[in-house]
Amino acid sequence: MKAFLSLIITYSLMVACTATPVSESTSAVTDAIPGFQKPIDYIPEALGAFSWTISTDESRAQEYFTQGMQLRWAYNIDDAIRSMTEARRIDPQCAMCYWGEAFALGSFLNGGMSEEKAPYAHAAIVKAAQLVAGNTTEMERDLIVAAQVRYPENYDPKNRRPVDEAFAAEMAKVYEKYPDDHQVATVYAVSLFMLEERRGYRDINDPDLKRLHGVLTRVLAEDIRHPGACHLYIHATESSQQPELALPCAEFLGSAIPVASHIQHMPSHTWNEVGYWGKSVRANVAAQQSDQKAAKNWGFSYAPAHNLHMLIFAASFDGQGAVATQAGKDYRKVTGNPMYELLTLIRFGRFDEVLEKTTRPRDEVAGAIWDFAHGYASLKEGDMDTAVALRDKVLDFSATTETKFRFHPAGNVVGAMAHILEGEILRANGDLDGAVAAFRQSVKVEDALDYDEPEPLPFAARHWLGAALLESGQNEAAESTYREELADHPHNGWSLFGLKAALAAQGKTDDAVNRDFVASWARADSWIIASRF
Repeated sequence: MKAFLSLIITYSLMVACTATPVSESTSAVTDAIPGFQKPIDYIPEALGAFSWTISTDESRAQEYFTQGMQLRWAYNIDDAIRSMTEARRIDPQCAMCYWGEAFALGSFLNGGMSEEKAPYAHAAIVKAAQLVAGNTTEMERDLIVAAQVRYPENYDPKNRRPVDEAFAAEMAKVYEKYPDDHQVATVYAVSLFMLEERRGYRDINDPDLKRLHGVLTRVLAEDIRHPGACHLYIHATESSQQPELALPCAEFLGSAIPVASHIQHMPSHTWNEVGYWGKSVRANVAAQQSDQKAAKNWGFSYAPAHNLHMLIFAASFDGQGAVATQAGKDYRKVTGNPMYELLTLIRFGRFDEVLEKTTRPRDEVAGAIWDFAHGYASLKEGDMDTAVALRDKVLDFSATTETKFRFHPAGNVVGAMAHILEGEILRANGDLDGAVAAFRQSVKVEDALDYDEPEPLPFAARHWLGAALLESGQNEAAESTYREELADHPHNGWSLFGLKAALAAQGKTDDAVNRDFVASWARADSWIIASRF
């Protein structure tokens, strides 16, 4: 009861706040409430054309609701909550404003509703339900009624499944009643997706996946620019056998909310899968710039480190060394972790610069990656003893660690690199058969990694295996290796260069491969003589 009274008091304080930017007179109040409940500016210059007209007589409340929905589709969750909170501050009789606040507070693909946010969501949906008899449409009333099961009074974040199932069941009824309404359909799709794994879709014919796809494609068939539907559709297709299904809407998504970094970044989840590396680079450069604009209150930022990681990955496969290495530096500045700065330097053969990075990270995985990079660079700079010592160190780490790197076993991520270093040392000592065996082991370990976007490493083990096979005269095996790699990362110039060389060594040529290489390497700033440095 005390907690509930405290929540009501907090709500009363918030309703008293204005919808204008925070001033000194309101700072004492706003400092006492969570960040996701503090006032927020309306920034029309950052927003796109998406709108959802609700029942309110206050134009300002409508504007904030629209901003809130756009930001919810962009995964700027806290900013979406703040926008919805502003909307119902402006119009305390707006039932849909309270629904919007609850919706933004609720679970989304990247995270469940937290214990801290749950009481606010419950209070918001209770208030919305109290207001449904007033100025609301029938559809709005149905949405509010359906949402009540999603925000129970005693929500347990550790036992979310029954709540998600109940919400999906209620939204199925609303969708059946309003199958042609795009907003209802997209909210229904959210409820369906919350019942599925966030990653790892493989079977495009899975019945649950087909149902989700059907709801989303019905929206996109009529509104290809719907940011919520397209965002979900990219996630629902990216790890399936047909990521290209999202290509049509991906073309429009990045500009749907022009200064929301995650929406700008999202098309790259599709473009990386189909090998549109240049487009992916541009998308993530735009996202990085929006992250910077958000610091000036000119837009909205979400997951700046992820945007940089995706930029590193795409630029590395596109041969854009300057972009990749700068993004690696920026990643270090944002996260304090130099691992991707080091790995991009290895990818583009800047070994002297690796050795200039003398501070080994304290984090054990980042430290192991530092060891790999320094071992590889030491080898290339003529220091075999250091290379061997660090090879032994990373091999031991990969064989013994139980640490996770994101959701991957760190032993696999580091192991793929460790066997690359092992193979390069064997190669340098003239043991090509041993080198090929080591690189095959690296490929095996890399192939065992779970789906991720982007992948942990900004290069592929087959780039080393293919080059070693060519060097040992196993040209047909090299061709096969590079074709396998291109099936995994289409249109990347590293593999296409190696494939051209493998074909030439057999006295063959392939005009399609030649054209693909010219087009794929057109943005590269690196001159290469093999598929790895």
